[in-house]
Amino acid sequence: MVLAATPLGQARDASARLVEAIAEADVIAAEDTRRLRSLAAALGVAVTGRVVSHYDAVEAARLPGLLDDVRAGRTVLVVTDAGMPAVSDPGYRVVAAAAAAGLPVTCLPGPSAVTTALVLSGLPSERFCFEGFAPRRDGERRRWLEPLRTEARAVVFFESPHRLAATLAVAVEVLGADRPAAVCRELTKTYEEVRRGSLAELAAWAEEGPVRGEITVVLGGAEPSAAPSIESLVDAVHERVADGERLKDAVSAVAVAAGVPKRELYNAALARP
Repeated sequence: MVLAATPLGQARDASARLVEAIAEADVIAAEDTRRLRSLAAALGVAVTGRVVSHYDAVEAARLPGLLDDVRAGRTVLVVTDAGMPAVSDPGYRVVAAAAAAGLPVTCLPGPSAVTTALVLSGLPSERFCFEGFAPRRDGERRRWLEPLRTEARAVVFFESPHRLAATLAVAVEVLGADRPAAVCRELTKTYEEVRRGSLAELAAWAEEGPVRGEITVVLGGAEPSAAPSIESLVDAVHERVADGERLKDAVSAVAVAAGVPKRELYNAALARP
């Protein structure tokens, strides 16, 4: 089984090994079969193997058949619409299943929006973490952002263009207006754009809208600071409880993110209903 990264937007970014793999694979599991055929046409390569769809809704159902193909000695190529399979795209399940079955799996490296955005952000990137897609709902989004207040590494995540302004506005509230960041749009494509600045500046830009295209956001790492006071964290605990979280769980999440003792925060939350 072979997982292969596909170009983010420019077909010319395809590696020679990807071209060869598309031409020679016995089976190609593609997130979108139409995009695969468009890519093959742009690369001037004929698809001779069997092509099957491999998107989120059918990924689990496709597993047995793909594993049987590998067992039978067929070369199975797994590709997504753009970038690296298994990175917020289908691929993880088939790799895990193949590994559990003792079947060979390899990868053809190539384009990734995560690392492309990271290097274009202009932010320190010696250490970074990837957070996938930002949550859709406001309460979940706030809870997701809370631990990032003290995250010293750069943070990369994906967001849809129509939710970008709302996410950046909440990030200003949770992470602070001055946190450095970059919004990377349409990477490698004709209208590629990278906006760099503080979260407040980027939120104001996104609010003016409309913002279109594939969006990757990079947050600069948090500056080292003294642990916040217990009292200052009580509101965050009560906000999580109001969203339906148990007090004990809310205290634990906020305390861990802020680096303060759980018991002290718990007692303070009880004392100030």
